[in-house]
Amino acid sequence: MRSQLLSARAAALFASDLPTGSHPGNAVVRAAIAASVHACGGTRGCVATMATAYGDSPETAAPRMRWALGVLTDQEAPRRLPDREPIAA
Repeated sequence: MRSQLLSARAAALFASDLPTGSHPGNAVVRAAIAASVHACGGTRGCVATMATAYGDSPETAAPRMRWALGVLTDQEAPRRLPDREPIAA
């Protein structure tokens, strides 16, 4: 189930107006996904947009999908605190 949700979100982010290579924050990504799903008529429409892009210009579609997946993966990764020296007592 998790991979299906990731795939749907990646397709919506792929279909969004965000530029490839950008590093948007969580709120921007959520808004872009929601706008894409609405504009495309649902997640199936986002997937159709993505498939069309792969058919028309696979040389730009593949890097865009890698970017979309990277953005989503980075946002799901747990945030690590910087390593700190132990406090001396």
